[in-house]
Amino acid sequence: MVTALDKNTALVLIDLQNGIVNFPVVHPIKDIIANAAKLVEAFHKAGLPVVAVNVDPRNSKAFSTRKEPANFSMPPIQDEWIEIIKELGVNADDIHVTKTAWGAFGTTDLDEKLKALGVTGIVLGGVSTSIGVDTTAREANAEAYNVTFVSDVMTDTSAEAHEYSLKHIFPRIGETGTTEDVLKFL
Repeated sequence: MVTALDKNTALVLIDLQNGIVNFPVVHPIKDIIANAAKLVEAFHKAGLPVVAVNVDPRNSKAFSTRKEPANFSMPPIQDEWIEIIKELGVNADDIHVTKTAWGAFGTTDLDEKLKALGVTGIVLGGVSTSIGVDTTAREANAEAYNVTFVSDVMTDTSAEAHEYSLKHIFPRIGETGTTEDVLKFL
């Protein structure tokens, strides 16, 4: 349950990009995108930062030096694969960061950008719950951000992994609610 948002809260959306939104996921991606777009619009109206995070694994140390797991194969990456989807409504004035690993803080300057704006809390969603969202949440927690998870703005390729993060990891890091719960505080 969401009880409050910090005065200086940013919306951080993970990997809602052309290539990843086409992965097979357990929740309808059109609903995830529609809810994310509602939050983008509300954060813009409130004058709060919006962060669009994409992943470009082409420059990742992990993907360039390690053997791929047997149960995962990285698709061919083209420039359009990494572009943030237009349906979100993010614009050039928003914060855009490109990560090369799972978390948005570890391989980008996101922490510096948010702290320069006085941000103390983040509202978090995206794909995949158990990978990009989970890792970003852990990194945000380590950087002392107050984290709010938006359960209907995230999904995963695995129902079990999605549920595990929501039930066991996220309650240790922050509060969880829906898009409508967050909108009440804007």
